[in-house]
Amino acid sequence: MDSIDLRSDTVSWPTPEMRQAMANAPVGDDVYGEDPTINRLQDLAAERLGKEAALFVSSGTQGNILAVLTHCTRGSEVIIGREAHVFRREVGGAAALGGIQLNTVPVQHDGTLGLADLEHEIRDTHDVHNPLTRLVCLENTQGSCAGAPLSAGYTRSVRALCDRYGLALHIDGARLFNAAAALNVSAAELVAPADSISICLSKGLCAPVGSLLVGSREFIARARRNRKMLGGGMRQAGILAAAGLIALEKMTLRLADDHATARQLAEGIRQMSGLRLSYEPVLTNMVFFELDESVALNATQFAEALARDYNVRIGPAGARSFRAVTHYWITPEAIETALTGMRHILESTRQPA
Repeated sequence: MDSIDLRSDTVSWPTPEMRQAMANAPVGDDVYGEDPTINRLQDLAAERLGKEAALFVSSGTQGNILAVLTHCTRGSEVIIGREAHVFRREVGGAAALGGIQLNTVPVQHDGTLGLADLEHEIRDTHDVHNPLTRLVCLENTQGSCAGAPLSAGYTRSVRALCDRYGLALHIDGARLFNAAAALNVSAAELVAPADSISICLSKGLCAPVGSLLVGSREFIARARRNRKMLGGGMRQAGILAAAGLIALEKMTLRLADDHATARQLAEGIRQMSGLRLSYEPVLTNMVFFELDESVALNATQFAEALARDYNVRIGPAGARSFRAVTHYWITPEAIETALTGMRHILESTRQPA
């Protein structure tokens, strides 16, 4: 890559193997269910997650809104974390497209939603003033908490709560395979309690486009109809699915490397005067950190200096805070370059005592 880009794993490029596979992919009309590469990808995703079926979609956002629209009816309610991507970053799609209300609860430091908080927000079905709670939505990994992975045990406890009240459970698993790598368990074990899961093929898996929605055959059949309604019916998209096959078959096996470079970055920041980590421990591929009071620059100024002078890009996450995300194209050598640049900027701008 031309620069060392730590803003997100969404900036990752497809690998040379992916580009070759895309050029040679057998294709057909997927709206007719005739694209062999998409069919193979969907079957593989369902198998990897231990579910019956899967649906190839254009993005994680599309996968999540399809899950909400398929599980819920107009006027019903979803309980979700206050910092969840579906709530914060998906343009209010549940309300705009489905007439569905999102009811938020706090996200704990470890990325979980408190069981008592969830239960408190489940509506009394006998009170005609209330919308009907239909769905609980989790995020694994939880992006707002430095990519915290949610354990299978925790997800089973949420499933038990949902079962007591007759609710469905959806997992926004955009970085699910990062969670599996961090916890050293299979992705299928992590999502076994869920009714539906969305997974992203880009980000750390490097495919250029695409996500998958996974669940039961009946659920996916209904979601397919909703995908068509949203304009998501693609034709010869096996060209994209070919990269997704490599993402699932090979790129999921190397995510521990990204976690190692994230820990390398975190350790360098920990030892650096002028910066402090916002979340510890670093378990997956995200590092949240901030400038301390001794640094005269704000986050935007620091990021601009790092990009201009060292060709390193990071994303400000607040007035004095940052999020850095590692991925396939970030090597240990790139991390050392980034740390050197940070160190030099801090040394040149530190306020005198």
